[in-house]
Amino acid sequence: MTQIQPKPLGPDAVGLKLPEMTFEYTDRDVILYALGVGATELDFVYERNLKTLPTFAVIPAFPAMTGLSAAIEINLVMVLHGEQGFRMHKTIPTRGRLTTTGKVAGVYDKGKGALATVETETRDEAGDLVFSNTSGVFVRGAGGFGGERGPEAGNQPPERAPDKTIEMQTLPIQAIIYRLSGDRNPLHIDPDFAKMAGYDRPILHGLCTFGHVGRAVLREYCGNDPSRFGGMSVRFSGVVYPGDTIITEMWEEGNGKVVLQAKTQEGRVVISNAAAELK
Repeated sequence: MTQIQPKPLGPDAVGLKLPEMTFEYTDRDVILYALGVGATELDFVYERNLKTLPTFAVIPAFPAMTGLSAAIEINLVMVLHGEQGFRMHKTIPTRGRLTTTGKVAGVYDKGKGALATVETETRDEAGDLVFSNTSGVFVRGAGGFGGERGPEAGNQPPERAPDKTIEMQTLPIQAIIYRLSGDRNPLHIDPDFAKMAGYDRPILHGLCTFGHVGRAVLREYCGNDPSRFGGMSVRFSGVVYPGDTIITEMWEEGNGKVVLQAKTQEGRVVISNAAAELK
């Protein structure tokens, strides 16, 4: 296997391919993920007639976040998950073997930091594209190299009341459950580590919040039918603590697009510049 030589973070890194990743899973993993994002509906937590939540798509692609360090010279301690999006091409099976390939799609100079965008495609054993992901990682202290700032954020909520609002209370142990799906960052379980990072206590994974917002859309606009869910993209804007209530606000834009925003019971916006695509 050819050893990848990491390149400095900058325009020259664009186009670099990430190591291919294989992900084998069973219905147990599908159910554990559903519990991790707060699902209680039998269709998502019981092996009889089990369905896979669309946002499970982020799980097989998650290693690309850490695999990024194989392509670019970055300090993972300085990395923040800034943006996430995915698009469904097929309904996700409840078990199987998936292969993910990825590349660095963009590197943008944000002044005090840099935003690296990673695009991945995940295929089943037949070679069919099941879903694709786009992840934006913000690297603190890596800006100032003179590159482009990148596209402006879109998907602003309209200046009117939301068409639908859903409240979902997270469990005090929500992060403890979610981390069993692969992201075992101590920030989400270790109080001492969280304090060193500047938080009062462990925080919820951004992708766990992402899963709650996806469930709100799936319930309200898809009748909990994953085949009607086309995709979703968000910007992570704030912190959720386990036990917080996630309030998802939804605005129908037509042509299958729903603009989204999520906040906590205290009014902190935690998901912004977000939209879902319906089939």
